[in-house]
Parts: sequence; C-alpha cells; structure tokens
Amino acid sequence: MTTPRAIPRLIATDLDGTLLCSGGTVSERTAAALAAAEAAGVQVVFVTGRPPRWMQQVSRHIGGHGVAICSNGGAVVDVRRGELLESTPLDSEAALAVVAALRAKLPGTAFAFEYPAGFAREPGYEVRMWGQDENHPIGPAEELLGAGGPVHGLFKLLAKHPDLDPDKLLSVAREAAGHLAEITRSAPIPLLEISAPGVTKASTLARWCAGRGIDRSEVVAFGDMPNDLEMLAWAGTAYAVANAHPQVLAAVPLHTVSNEQDGVAAVLEQLLGR
Repeated sequence: MTTPRAIPRLIATDLDGTLLCSGGTVSERTAAALAAAEAAGVQVVFVTGRPPRWMQQVSRHIGGHGVAICSNGGAVVDVRRGELLESTPLDSEAALAVVAALRAKLPGTAFAFEYPAGFAREPGYEVRMWGQDENHPIGPAEELLGAGGPVHGLFKLLAKHPDLDPDKLLSVAREAAGHLAEITRSAPIPLLEISAPGVTKASTLARWCAGRGIDRSEVVAFGDMPNDLEMLAWAGTAYAVANAHPQVLAAVPLHTVSNEQDGVAAVLEQLLGR
C-alpha cells in the first residue's frame, strides 16, 4: 500500500463495501481516522449510491460541512438538516423509455424509484435491507411516473432482475439503454442503478470541488464497485479496497486492505502521520 506524498484537501469515499464494515457500521478506528482528518483541515465527503433517506446512520461521522453526495451523484444532501441542496433528476419520459427498453431486452425486470419525497416500486420489486417496513407507493412504472403519479424529481431508477449474473445484467442493460441514461451497479445481486445522462459520482464530486477551489489533484478517493470507477479515475489519487470488484482492482493501481480491515482508515493514518 502506497500513500500520496502530500496531505490532500479532500477525501472522497464510498460507504458500503469501502468505508463501512459489514452491517453498515463505522468501526472505532475508522471513526477516529475521520475525526483526525477533520481536525487536520481535510474535508471528508461521503460519495455513495445510497439515497438520502439512508444517510442518518452515518450522520455523526460526516464532518463539519454535513454534506453527502448521494444516489451516485443524483443528489447532494445536508444530512444533519435533512435538506436537499442540489439534484440532477432523470425526467419521467426518459425513465419510462429506459423501463421500456429494459423490459424488452430483459423480461422479468422490476423497477423502483428514489425521489425527494421517498421511495416507490413496482409490485414485483422485492424490498430488502433498510426501508422494507416503510410505507411507500406501489404500482406499475407508468402510473408512478405518469401525470398525477407520486414520483417527481427522480434521483435514481432501480432495475432488479430475478436471476441474471450482475455483470451480465449491466452489460446487456448498457447495450439496450445506455444511450438514454447512466447505468451502473454496486450491489452483489442483479440490481442496476440508473441516473440521468452524464450523472455519476465523479460529475457531482467535480462540481462540488470546483465550487470550493479544490483541484482534482488535491483529492484522494476510495471505492469498491463499478459505480465508483468514474470517481476513482477523476481523483488525483485513488484507492481500491482489497475486497473490491475485479474490474475496480484492475483499473485502480493503488490498493488498500479491505473494508473489514479498515482500509480507508489505514491510508488516512499514514497520510496524517498517525
């Protein structure tokens, strides 16, 4: 594991599979490293595929700015205040075009929708993990996205297939609808995450940094899955955790130990001379 020579101005880190341990927790070591970075004047920005509604779990570790980039760049949120600061939505017509293209190419795919007011899904979209007990609108995509439907300002369209290999699903989906939207994945199951064209973790992080006079050369980024690739390519220095997807490990020269071994903290400690 090699570290950059200078202390960066900004750390951009993915959460699940990268900063967080299994179960979505922040270890004591990682919490201490984040606090030390903040004390040293290094901004830490969480850049995640999670929707804003799943951010309260990490709010006490978010640093003085209180801001996270969520939904793969589709939303910038002040986590402490629960305020949406910025969003780049996928419009309803484009979302329905993606739905139609994926249904035609990938029969059995079911869809769900992340938007400022919450979450909605088709009946065939099984809910797991956080939010499975929440009340939310359920219906066909055409009703949820159509005029009079509840979904407005769509951060992220989710597409779940019952059994296709996740990497194969991504490849086929990009071929079928990649001209309509940004399509990626971060889960170990066959689940796609779809944003407006050009909206990635990298695009929103670059805008965030530009607004604060931070050059990409002053950014160190961490990630583990295909939805991190653009961010890792954009940052001046990038690390893949040891448990990362093979594509990420191949694309990123610098590696750290796994998320379960506090890989982000290990690099931060070296950067800060701890």
